Amino acid sequence: MRGGSTNQSERQRLHGRGARGSRSAAETGGRTRFVVDAMLGSLARKLRAFGFDAAYYKAGDDGGLLRLSLSEGRIILTADRSLAARADSQGIRAIIPVGNSDRERLGSLSRGATAIGVSLVRGDPLCSLCGGELQAVKGSEISGKVPSSVRRRHLLFFQCASCGHIYWRGSHWKRLMSLARRLDQK
Repeated sequence: MRGGSTNQSERQRLHGRGARGSRSAAETGGRTRFVVDAMLGSLARKLRAFGFDAAYYKAGDDGGLLRLSLSEGRIILTADRSLAARADSQGIRAIIPVGNSDRERLGSLSRGATAIGVSLVRGDPLCSLCGGELQAVKGSEISGKVPSSVRRRHLLFFQCASCGHIYWRGSHWKRLMSLARRLDQK
């Protein structure tokens, strides 16, 4: 177990976050900020797509995750009860999303946020892979980067300013937005 403060290399272990892991609340548009432990990667991706700033801490020790949460004002999402108890003993907010599916975990997250007095504030959707900002692009700008059948069916695409991943509003997006509406209703 390493000691010391959260440093740049520790932040870079956040999947896809690199130096961007330290964005301030003003830079995130006031959206709720999470640090999600390695056991909940799928949930981290969905939270980003829903517009939450969700750093995915997939490597490193619990001490590093606690320091990151404290230094960046992030709420810990973990399935590890001992980590949640350790966070609580240090005055760090933590939620244990329970359930067998992300749908169940999201409902549990909503209840957990209410229990600790946190309002869930979403912003515009972020890249589910890296948490980067998404920019609208025309189909002609992504020629050769998506299948031509997808380009023919959709007029609007979104590209991550950080990693370049391309998104469109297909059936997967519709299912995600349905899930996001359920989160908002809870």
